[in-house]
Amino acid sequence: MFSRILPRQIDNGYRGRKLGLWVFAAVVLLKLVQSLAVIFNGYVTARSADGIPLETYPPATAQTVVALFGLSGVYRLFLGLLCVLVLVRYRRAIPLMFVVLLLSYLAVQLLLRITPITRVGTPPGAIVNFVLFALTVLGLALSVTPGRESVVPGGDQATAA
Repeated sequence: MFSRILPRQIDNGYRGRKLGLWVFAAVVLLKLVQSLAVIFNGYVTARSADGIPLETYPPATAQTVVALFGLSGVYRLFLGLLCVLVLVRYRRAIPLMFVVLLLSYLAVQLLLRITPITRVGTPPGAIVNFVLFALTVLGLALSVTPGRESVVPGGDQATAA
């Protein structure tokens, strides 16, 4: 299994189940949409999706929070673009990218346990992120499970050994 997560060579030969590719594409697309929402509409995203009561903060503080959200969105955007590159050109690294996405989620959850954010109500962002986490776990399992057919470079199909 570790050789599937950390292959000796990274090429476009995907060896997992085909559904794993679709799950990866869906997770990456949703993460890209999230990052763009945070970058271009940070105030609304922080208030509605994350439940941060920005209207109760002094204007300078609210602006700082929105700017920090935007910065995190830029980092997420670049991680998402790296995932797109892997999906298009380096599919053998898909299990590794699933692990990176899982570790990223877990690190954020750990940080939020240590330094919690004051939130109002039950924001939907946490639920959406947990669903993405569950899909990522499923996708990892599918990507390390050998499929009957493996996707190889050029779009050809080859029988998995």
